[in-house]
Amino acid sequence: MGQWEQFLEPYKQAVSELKVKLKGMRTQFEIENTNSPIEFVTGRVKPLASIYDKSLEKGIVFEPSETLAKEIPDIAGLRMMCQFVDDIETVVIILRARKDLKIIEERDYISNKKQSGYRSYHIIIEYPVQTIHGEISLLAEIQIRTLAMNFWASIEHSLNYKYKGVFPEEIRKRLQYAAEAAFRLDEEMSLIRGEIQEAQKYFSENKELSTPIIHENHKEERDRSR
Repeated sequence: MGQWEQFLEPYKQAVSELKVKLKGMRTQFEIENTNSPIEFVTGRVKPLASIYDKSLEKGIVFEPSETLAKEIPDIAGLRMMCQFVDDIETVVIILRARKDLKIIEERDYISNKKQSGYRSYHIIIEYPVQTIHGEISLLAEIQIRTLAMNFWASIEHSLNYKYKGVFPEEIRKRLQYAAEAAFRLDEEMSLIRGEIQEAQKYFSENKELSTPIIHENHKEERDRSR
C-alpha cells in the first residue's frame, strides 16, 4: 500500500461511517412521522489533485503528514442538503449535541455570504476512527445548505475550474445575480413551508396506502394470464 493510500484510508472510513450516521438522522425523523430537516446526505474524500492544489495555495509540502492533515481540514467532506433555510439551524443544533464527534469550528456563510454570492454553513469536526493500530482522530468538514444553494455552488464550482478562479466580469455578475435569485427562491419556499410539508406528508401517506393495492392488482392479472 502506497503512502497516500495509507494516509487517505482512515478518511474514507470516516466518510463512510459519517454518511451512515447522518443519513440515520433522516430515518429517525421519518420513523417518528416528523418532517425531516435533512433531504439527503453525500460525502467524498478529496482527490489527490485537489489536495495538491490546496497544498500549493497554503504553501505546505505535498506529502502525507500531520501538518497537511491539520491545514486541509476538508480532506473528508460531507454535505447535508435541506429543503428550507430554517432547517439548517435545526441540523446544526443536532450536530452540536452529538457525542460521537467534536465541533472544532463553525463558519456561517449564510448570514455572512461570500463576495461571490456563495452561501452555506460549514462545520469542521474532529472524528475518531478505529483502525487495527488503534484510534485515529482526524478532521472532516460538514457543509449544510439548501437544495438551491447546492445547485448554485455546483455551477460556480464548475465555472471556477474552467476559469481557474478568474471569472470574466459578465460571468461574475451573473453568478452573483443567480445567487441572490436562488436565495429569494429559498425565502419564498419558506413562506409556504407548512403547505409544502403538508402536501408531502399527504403524498407519502397515500403512496404507502396505494402500494399494496397496486401489488394485489398485478398479482390478480398474473393469475388470470396463467
